[in-house]
Amino acid sequence: MLLIPENQRRTLEELDERLDLESGDRRAKRSAFWVMLTLSAVIAVAGVAGDSTATVIGAMIVAPLSTPILGIGLGITTGRGRLVATSLLYVAAGVVLVVVVGAVVAQLLPNPTNVLSNSQVTGRTSPTLMDLLAAIATGFAGAVAVTRRDVGDVLPGVAIAISLVPPLGVVGVCLGSGAPSLAAGAFVLFASNVIALVITAMVVLFAAGYGRDATATRGRGHARAYVLLALATCVVVVPMVLNSLSSVWAGQISDAAEVWLDDVPGAQVTGVTWQGRTATVSVLGPADLPPIDELQQSVDDLVPWDPRLLIVHTVGERLDPER
Repeated sequence: MLLIPENQRRTLEELDERLDLESGDRRAKRSAFWVMLTLSAVIAVAGVAGDSTATVIGAMIVAPLSTPILGIGLGITTGRGRLVATSLLYVAAGVVLVVVVGAVVAQLLPNPTNVLSNSQVTGRTSPTLMDLLAAIATGFAGAVAVTRRDVGDVLPGVAIAISLVPPLGVVGVCLGSGAPSLAAGAFVLFASNVIALVITAMVVLFAAGYGRDATATRGRGHARAYVLLALATCVVVVPMVLNSLSSVWAGQISDAAEVWLDDVPGAQVTGVTWQGRTATVSVLGPADLPPIDELQQSVDDLVPWDPRLLIVHTVGERLDPER
């Protein structure tokens, strides 16, 4: 098999040893999981609070949360409900741990609301379909790496790309800063990454033959798992589709606003953002602007509902010291 050559394919026992935290030396596995997850949570939240990409990447490498998530995929593939249940418990408990760490750290910040505008937060609170596509590709890479003996060294790169703990850290920081809507957006990113990882793991594991000996009873378990995964996928895809459309509409509104300002010398659009049903257009220019009704009409023609338009007008101009 091209995807996983037989001579490089790990045995089911080897996968159990790697992905089942309740097999083998359980005490050592639990200790390693909770210690490393706690440390990765602290590192991730510190990186988010300090707007440090390098620190956040460090948290991604340390985080062990992908192990029980891949365990869910293995449990579904092999029809072992116990493995699915225990892996889900580890993931759920890990989610609570990281979110609590984020919320506690937010309370220690001098001004928690300032964190909400940094790049580590804004980049994780409005996930789009491109994020889901990246998660699917990364999930395939992770599943192949865990089943092949010769490509295990790519797992750190997979850990960086799949991004599990940092979005949860953002959830905690946003909750601790009184921004539940932003927290929900970050949780959608985490959930989409989890679902992508489980589904791609199942596809790779089935293709590699790990589910070949499933019984009829396991087949019914598979059907239930497929239904739940399909429902969960729909739940996370809907807001991601809306975010993708909002990104497109933001670009169109920006173009419409530039046309609206054509007759105002020196005026320019500095940004367009969405918050719920409100489109906020930031404008830098002189004190007098054209009637807002003109831009509102253009926005109504672009967006298939009647969004509320908010103009944030900064009076002034950009100065170029080289001129």
